[in-house]
Amino acid sequence: MCRNIKTLYNFDPSATDDEIYAASLQYVRKVSGFNKPSKANEEAFNQAVEDIAFSTQQLLKKLVTNATPRNREIEAERARARNEKRFGVK
Repeated sequence: MCRNIKTLYNFDPSATDDEIYAASLQYVRKVSGFNKPSKANEEAFNQAVEDIAFSTQQLLKKLVTNATPRNREIEAERARARNEKRFGVK
């Protein structure tokens, strides 16, 4: 859907409220087509972000897995390696 929305589940440490909010904001921006809504749509836009952030927090709390939690630093290094291979060194 949107490349900027990252997987938030099964990390150690867990996803922060800021990460959940950022993913929710990206989702609402993508779905609505607004990067910044007009004054007329601002309340509905912001409410949607808050609702999705709350739902996401609830989802992450309820999900269960037997897999070992992923390490953020290792995953970030893998992403850097993929980007370097894809786009080259800058």
